[in-house]
Amino acid sequence: MNRFLMSAAALGLSAGAAAADYSLTILHTNDFHARFEPINKYDSGCSAEDNTEGKCFGGSARLMSAIRDARARLDNSLLVDGGDQFQGTLFYTYYKGKLAAEMMNKMGYDAMTVGNHEFDDGPEVLRGFMDALEFPILMSNADVSGEPLLADVLKKSTVIEKNGEKIGLIGLTPQDTDELASPGPNVIFTVPADAVQGEVDKLTEMGVNKIIVLSHSGYGVDLELAEQTTGVDVIVGGHTNTLLGDMESAEGPYPTMVGDTAIVSAYAYGKFLGELNVTFDDDGKVIEASGAPLLMDAAVVEDEATVSRIVEAAKPLDEIRNKVVAQTDEAIGGDRETCRSQECTMGNLIADAMLDRVKDQGIDVAIQNGGGIRASIDAGEVTMGEVLTVLPFQNTLSTFQVTGATLVEALENGVSQIEEGAGRFAQVAGMTYAFDASKPAGERVSDVMIGGAPVEMDKLYGVVSNNYVRGGGDGYKMFTDAQNAYDFGPDLADVTAEYLAEKAPYKPYTDGRIAVK
Repeated sequence: MNRFLMSAAALGLSAGAAAADYSLTILHTNDFHARFEPINKYDSGCSAEDNTEGKCFGGSARLMSAIRDARARLDNSLLVDGGDQFQGTLFYTYYKGKLAAEMMNKMGYDAMTVGNHEFDDGPEVLRGFMDALEFPILMSNADVSGEPLLADVLKKSTVIEKNGEKIGLIGLTPQDTDELASPGPNVIFTVPADAVQGEVDKLTEMGVNKIIVLSHSGYGVDLELAEQTTGVDVIVGGHTNTLLGDMESAEGPYPTMVGDTAIVSAYAYGKFLGELNVTFDDDGKVIEASGAPLLMDAAVVEDEATVSRIVEAAKPLDEIRNKVVAQTDEAIGGDRETCRSQECTMGNLIADAMLDRVKDQGIDVAIQNGGGIRASIDAGEVTMGEVLTVLPFQNTLSTFQVTGATLVEALENGVSQIEEGAGRFAQVAGMTYAFDASKPAGERVSDVMIGGAPVEMDKLYGVVSNNYVRGGGDGYKMFTDAQNAYDFGPDLADVTAEYLAEKAPYKPYTDGRIAVK
């Protein structure tokens, strides 16, 4: 795909703009995941002391200031979100979409797309969120006509006017949202490029020639989308928490140009506010595109009214999250890139904790999807709030029995999309395995050992996982018809917290249980 990547400079885009040209600045966020309070360098909660010392990033109060300041210096701007406002902290557990809607309305968003996590609590909670929003939320690649809560309400695209020009906006969500979340049986997801092209054609017929796709589909899909469609000017990304720019950790240039289409993404968790300056010619073609994700660090002064509102909103949560449950000698690493591609210390902790809880129930192995691990924990005291930030989904322990052959199939699923950083990667306990990502998907796993002995394909093994994976989430369809399944065990965050407490002071470790060939 790299042959399609060009910086704006490489295109020789004109710096001068003729009188008929139209300039617009797109401010954007994505994958906020209920980080209303500032975050630390691990994308987890940041203490008030550290915030005062300038060690924190993001939070709604900084975003509020940054958006206000940007609007003050810009002639013509648009504020959009690439999806996944939902899920990630106790704020979501307690308020669901209410606080996100309140903050987004106050910030003055113009539009957002539906992310897969907006479906975590089904169409009911998404509809409540939609009703509270004062701007459109969009999703083009799904048929919602069979879902009464969303039919005729959730639009595929919309047109807004900025400085006398019409801007078309199209929403996009992951095609596998039925595997990633809980949309229910009545929402049918479709191919992204076909859906987007259909909306582009409609908008073009209406005389709209400046079109922005709000795409919660991941950087890889966005690159393909730009290549496979015509008429798309800008893609504002999300889903893969991709940082674009000229910083060391960036995955590509900001914007990434594919032909005349500018692709942008601003990492996640409110750590950056994306700012893309686009100039269109009279025909709606992008002739200049430049900008950067702006870091929301201590240099951005927090908006005082927003600080007060978030402090107030946090009061019901404080008793739960301030409870110290354990101590750890070192940071426990739960970063996305590691836990979705190899053995990680947080994956070992969670899988060990699950297996320890049910080992007297005839359970042999534990499997935790890497995508269910949402943060790291820093060294020192561990609070329940930190554990809940790592494991926010209120998943329960599921126990069941499958054959060795099914277990191997599950491990193959886990590494089948490793190139995309998919959340299905299997962190394990009670077993070891190796994989070779250079081989075709479905033929990558080898050397599977359970309890120190080679896996027996016909033997029944006891497995513990979370109810999301057992229910077929993240592609684990092979577990849906498992024998003796029980999905209503204790909450995974509670199990992990109690295990940490038992092992305090906890020493994070890896032991080679997953070998990369």
